[in-house]
Amino acid sequence: MEIIEHAVNAHCEGVMVEPVGGSTVGVLVLAGSSGRVETDRCRLFARTGMTALSIRWFGGEGQPAGICEIPLEIFSTAIDLLRAKGVKRIGVLGVSKGAEAALLLAIRDPRVAAVVALSPTSVVWANVGPGSDGKTYPYRSSWTRREEPVPFVSYDDRWAPAEAQGEPTAYRTLYERSRQTFDEAARQAVIPIEQSTAEILLVAGGDDEMWPSMVFAQELASRRASAGRTAKVISAAAAGHRPRLPGEGPAASSHRFRYGGTAAADADLGAKAWPDIVGVLAGPAVLGS
Repeated sequence: MEIIEHAVNAHCEGVMVEPVGGSTVGVLVLAGSSGRVETDRCRLFARTGMTALSIRWFGGEGQPAGICEIPLEIFSTAIDLLRAKGVKRIGVLGVSKGAEAALLLAIRDPRVAAVVALSPTSVVWANVGPGSDGKTYPYRSSWTRREEPVPFVSYDDRWAPAEAQGEPTAYRTLYERSRQTFDEAARQAVIPIEQSTAEILLVAGGDDEMWPSMVFAQELASRRASAGRTAKVISAAAAGHRPRLPGEGPAASSHRFRYGGTAAADADLGAKAWPDIVGVLAGPAVLGS
């Protein structure tokens, strides 16, 4: 399918990719802590017949340098851009911290009809990196809504990595320990996904070494079930934190982080989930109509 790309400069940096002739189905594509604009991933969705938009939501001009007190309103503004292109059905796909944002957005913006959360969390976490003031400490929420911080879980600074200094680090145990240490805060920071009317698809790997995304996905699905709503979980025991979608190559290696999984397992999970990803984002609408 022939596609067209447009640079986005209104409100924030980004890219919009759409099939020729446009579409009534749109997806907001959110990166995780890489902070990048997901141009290639937008192209994948545009080739299925969707209008895809990705924005830089931190680290850009006039934005916090880290994921610290990011206004959730920035994502609603992105939805405004999709609606201005004639999109009627809005989906949001996010990975890791982007999945955290996507789930919160689904609760707070009723225009979101579907969420695909890759390697999600079931609670809101403290900032990753500095805020607009350039400071990382004391810990603050990753997100705000109407200028008020969203309840969050801090990190336990007594934690130390198991790896030797200079080796890539697995942070899963930091998140597990922090949640236990700040148990009461964790209860307040739960993402109440059962409140959302959106369709929810959760994709997680059992070998995720960044955080326990499979456990988180199961918790989110349980919260939905307790309210009489559903959330489908697609998982694979051998996959890590970065599932890869069909057409994407292996994720880049990292000298800083251990993400778990293997290139083959991460690709297999993405391929396994792909039909459901496209299906839940497109919904009953006719793509390209």
